[in-house]
Amino acid sequence: MAYTETDTLAINTIRVLAADATAHANSGHPGAPMGMAPVAHVLFNKIMKFNPKNPKWLNRDRFVLSNGHACVLQYALLHLYGYALSIDDLKAFRSVDSITPGHPEAHDTPGIEVTTGPLGQGISNAVGLAMAQAHTGAVFNKPGFDLVDNYTYAFLGDGCLMEGISSEACSLAGHLQLGNLIAVWDDNHITIDGDTNQAFTEDVVKRYESYGWQVLTVGDGENDLEGIEAALKAAQEVKDKPTLIKLTTIIGYGSKLQGTHSVHGSPLKADDIKQLKTKFGFNPEESFAVPQQVYDLCHQASARGAAAEEEWNQLFAKYSEQYKAEAADLVRRQTGDLPEGWEKSLPVYTPADAAVASRKLSEIVLQKIYEAIPELIGGSADLTGSNLTRWKGAIDFQPPATGLGDYSGRYIRYGVREHGMGAIMNGLAAYGTLLPYGGTFLNFVSYAAGAVRLSALSQVRTIWVATHDSIGLGEDGPTHQPIETLAHFRALPNFMVWRPADGNETSAAYYVALTSKHTSSLLALSRQNLPQLEGSTIEKATKGGYVLHEVEGADITLVSTGSEVCIAIDAVKVLAEKNIKARVVSIPCFEVFDAQSREYRSSVLPDGIPSLSIEVMSTMGWERYTHEQFGLNRFGASGAYKDVYKKFEFTPEGIAKRAVLTVDFWKDVPNIRSPINRAFQQLI
Repeated sequence: MAYTETDTLAINTIRVLAADATAHANSGHPGAPMGMAPVAHVLFNKIMKFNPKNPKWLNRDRFVLSNGHACVLQYALLHLYGYALSIDDLKAFRSVDSITPGHPEAHDTPGIEVTTGPLGQGISNAVGLAMAQAHTGAVFNKPGFDLVDNYTYAFLGDGCLMEGISSEACSLAGHLQLGNLIAVWDDNHITIDGDTNQAFTEDVVKRYESYGWQVLTVGDGENDLEGIEAALKAAQEVKDKPTLIKLTTIIGYGSKLQGTHSVHGSPLKADDIKQLKTKFGFNPEESFAVPQQVYDLCHQASARGAAAEEEWNQLFAKYSEQYKAEAADLVRRQTGDLPEGWEKSLPVYTPADAAVASRKLSEIVLQKIYEAIPELIGGSADLTGSNLTRWKGAIDFQPPATGLGDYSGRYIRYGVREHGMGAIMNGLAAYGTLLPYGGTFLNFVSYAAGAVRLSALSQVRTIWVATHDSIGLGEDGPTHQPIETLAHFRALPNFMVWRPADGNETSAAYYVALTSKHTSSLLALSRQNLPQLEGSTIEKATKGGYVLHEVEGADITLVSTGSEVCIAIDAVKVLAEKNIKARVVSIPCFEVFDAQSREYRSSVLPDGIPSLSIEVMSTMGWERYTHEQFGLNRFGASGAYKDVYKKFEFTPEGIAKRAVLTVDFWKDVPNIRSPINRAFQQLI
């Protein structure tokens, strides 16, 4: 396709807007947007299909800015192409409560697919988005009805390529033969510290070819628009490999500092901006100027996208006539609602049922619900037999040519890639048709902390099936026994950490996790068997905390989670022999319990009764609920799990000993206030 002076003007408009926005904010990264303006223009104006008037159209192409610090590039594109992002929003770049924050946030800005910024996360999200398209297309496309055939495009920089998470995700993408994934590497040889020759000299091309990617090269990323377009179209032609386009650019193109690290993360000086505008034919005294012909050119592309959506809508109407059930399912999935009555599949337990490890209880839930919730898609980071995350008869998500499964499969073999798995799950969830879960040991979720944090910030629904949740895993010892992990993830806003004590609590954890559209969850599950508890119900547990064992005239409240709840119940009997009356509270999820009314929480943890928490983890965080804490503020030990529990006195007798000390200490304190009723606690 021939390029005109208007195309050049559009490219330079992006560069000038990047300079103006960062200067106006006195903060930001103008360099990458100025260097990548040509490829951004070609991609949005000539290649991608999208409709700014409906940013959630299912079959739109997805765009991910993995080098999220370059977000002013994306904001400029969204404005130029007619998304709900005004010139005033560009002027508000990096200001409080604007829709143009310092890095892209999906829930803030129309047209942003995933939240990026921490390097490597975005390209890994893009792998998830591409997997979601492949699966959704395999499930819903029919002969003559290619409903779901979009591409996922990603920009990434040298920093993304250095981060290990990108290697994890891109290695898997190559194995999965995701021909719908096209990534553009901004090969500008610059990081914050300077030239990449200081620390990054590997052959990226060979690395990605070894992953199973097609790698294309464009040597002049600032001027060769035809070459850029040809590379993007060549990438589309290869259906069994993802593509990496090595695009050599000049960071800060047009600036007096172009090609140096000085233009990476600091606004241009006033005199530099003036010469930049003069060079590109703009009024040096005018800021945030967009020529009308640039708007017209961009809006023509947007109109083509709107026409493509209208054509798609007509196709979907015909599809709905022939495939009514499939059409209804596809529409429902995009709302985030689950199929009506799915919760009837959740197992219910009584104390007469056998003791079962909560990881096994989780497997039973998955086995019961997988047919009722067809969008549920999961996997494990090479621990399937330990996490128990695969239901019987599951088909693996694999390239059809391998003979190992197909793209309609709902079980993902992530390999030993916890961090990549977490970011891929975020992409799967962001696509809008799937509900992903992933399994590993609780201790190894820490490998994925960056992705977990972004799931919470992004307000996506993912579920971590985190087994072997404590010293109860036994012989593997302190290297595998999580101590601080729950305190860490409980501190994360908009993230639910569940540690169920029995079957009903496990079902409740899944119920809340699956129905919380904008919150991710972690289920911490035991290796050892747990009894089914008297007094537990799914309904009670869905409140996050409840009274499991009540007694009149209680001297103390024992508060616990997971595998220690049954030990606390046994401690009640030991305390009774000492004439101490104990009530027991289970709090399987702090986040959900904290969301209950003050009246309810006060009924569970009332004034006037001292309380003791019991959990084989760090005690950090428990002070908000109990007066005293019994936990493990040191590393564990290797041995049979019962011996390890005994070593640290997590036994009925050990709990009783500390309960007696708690009662003795607080007996002379008048008007004992529950920690949840402290004044400052109510402000949180």
